[in-house]
Amino acid sequence: MSGVVLTGHGGLDRLEWREELPVPRPGAEEVLIRVRAASVNNTDINTRTAWYSKSVRGDTASVAAAGAAPVATSDGAWSGAPIAFPLIQGADCCGEIVAVGAAVPEARLGERVLVRALQSSRAPGGELSTWTLGSECDGAFAQYTKTFATDALPIRSDWSDLELASIPCAYSTAEAMLQKVALGAERVLITGASGGVGLAAVQLAKRRGAHVTAMTGAAKAAAIRAAGADATLGREAPLPRDAFDVVVDVVAGPRWPALLDTLRRAGRYVVAGAIAGPIVELDVRTLYLRDLTLFGSTLQPDRVFTDLIGYIERDEIRPWVAAAFDLAQLREAQRAFLDKQHVGKIVIRVDHPEIAR
Repeated sequence: MSGVVLTGHGGLDRLEWREELPVPRPGAEEVLIRVRAASVNNTDINTRTAWYSKSVRGDTASVAAAGAAPVATSDGAWSGAPIAFPLIQGADCCGEIVAVGAAVPEARLGERVLVRALQSSRAPGGELSTWTLGSECDGAFAQYTKTFATDALPIRSDWSDLELASIPCAYSTAEAMLQKVALGAERVLITGASGGVGLAAVQLAKRRGAHVTAMTGAAKAAAIRAAGADATLGREAPLPRDAFDVVVDVVAGPRWPALLDTLRRAGRYVVAGAIAGPIVELDVRTLYLRDLTLFGSTLQPDRVFTDLIGYIERDEIRPWVAAAFDLAQLREAQRAFLDKQHVGKIVIRVDHPEIAR
């Protein structure tokens, strides 16, 4: 099969197109998926550049072009464990089940599926382990991928494959954040609102009846309001104090203390990214004197993804595709992603020339 292989931490030159990759063989509880579409996420870039390493203290753009220094690569994955190269990345997968393992019913053959990007299981001792498709295992930047049958969920929707592929990683990240803080019909501030997770959070918060204020650049404000935001704030604009019940953050960086100041007493803050920088200053008095609660969000209960499938099938959310690239153009797709001129998701078309369209 054809696909793009990440050969090591570093710059875009580490992404190599190959046409003689072996097709994966599903294990007993796994399925083989013919990939129809994927998309680009921050985690792809961050893993390639080793930005997750504790030795990296700058924003994601600071290492995006060339990658982190070699010293950073031993803990360059989000899990903190070394990556096994070569690796097929791609956390988002829309496709069709074409083979099943011995323990999977053959009735699943032919199903159109979305794959859970964040996959969790419990060891015999009860310890929860989680991996990301395309990080700790091969993902969707190839014509075929395999995954556990329980993580390939059937989808019944008239959305295109490209539209469906925009959902798994970004929307599950956003949905998990909102479920963790139990967002209701409250006032919420969402940072990074033009990106995949931020724009997903805008839609998912509106679905809950929240009043949404979104932080974004002026050039993208109209598009963010069209997606459902009630109000927008510029990235460098003064932030109101005591204004929000919840802050949903994927940015962090130098303005982080001001984000806490926007919260009302007993407000909740949840974070799942740090594109403006992971090292922040916290005045602990702000935290305890105002009875704030801070949440980190990575692990996802299984219901997060099944809930998203339901939202799609009931037309409660909609996709926002900014641009589409062929799989062989993955380097160009990541360049476009890093330019940050888009609103929504950059998706990847995975062709199978042997199949009549």
